[in-house]
Amino acid sequence: MRQELGYKEKSGQFTKFGQWYADRVQDTQYRNGPWCDMFIAWAADKADLSQYVGEFAWTPSHAAWFMKQGAWTQKPEPGALVFFDWKGGKSYKGIDHVGIVEKVSGKKIHTIEANVDRIWLKRKTRETDKVVGYGIPRLVKASADKLGEIRSTEQPFVPAPRVETGQGSPLDFLGTPPALLTAMVLMTVVLSLRVTGRRRGTHRRLTWPWNAPTTPDAPPEPALERVAVRVKAAPPEPVRAEPRPTPAPAARPARTRVPAAAATRHPTSTRRKPYERG
Repeated sequence: MRQELGYKEKSGQFTKFGQWYADRVQDTQYRNGPWCDMFIAWAADKADLSQYVGEFAWTPSHAAWFMKQGAWTQKPEPGALVFFDWKGGKSYKGIDHVGIVEKVSGKKIHTIEANVDRIWLKRKTRETDKVVGYGIPRLVKASADKLGEIRSTEQPFVPAPRVETGQGSPLDFLGTPPALLTAMVLMTVVLSLRVTGRRRGTHRRLTWPWNAPTTPDAPPEPALERVAVRVKAAPPEPVRAEPRPTPAPAARPARTRVPAAAATRHPTSTRRKPYERG
């Protein structure tokens, strides 16, 4: 920066600092514009301090940037950017010139300024009555460093490595993708059996937790029961008995006719009369 002291703008207000800035922002109008702030942007770039100093050509915007960074003050210090309003105003909107504080002597400041006395880059000694405020690059750097420290702590949580034991538990299988796939297959099979059972006249009813008995004394419902659907069967056909053969009547013995003459007659007793003697 000090090596540039005594630089003088060329005809038509052309400067190498304006040319550099125009190439930087791809806008040719800056090649012949007021160059006090463009010189500071050029010097900051050469010192690799642009992120703490800023790159501006419009001084009110530059002052507002320091305010946003929390690096705006009313106290001068070496290295600070000093912003002037030649009308004596105290609002950043009226700022029309900027320089760099080289040292402070009592109520006066010694500065390095570009585009002063119309064409020069030179040292100046200024009163502070026209000063609106100071932008402090070191405060911008401190804020950036603090923000970087905060961001460095925003690391994702890294879980502690698991200690593998010699023997695994069978329950370790639960919750794995194969276990979930197996459960889905079993559920599909159960639902298929249930639908098929309904079509055939029977169905299986699963006991879900919300169907459990509410009374403590009730016997637990079986996990799976078969409910039979009674189908009314057709009446059986009557069985026809084979006719049994009727036995022939037994032959009666032939009667022997006895001649009447040969028939034996029993003697007929003669009743005695009461007045007859025997």
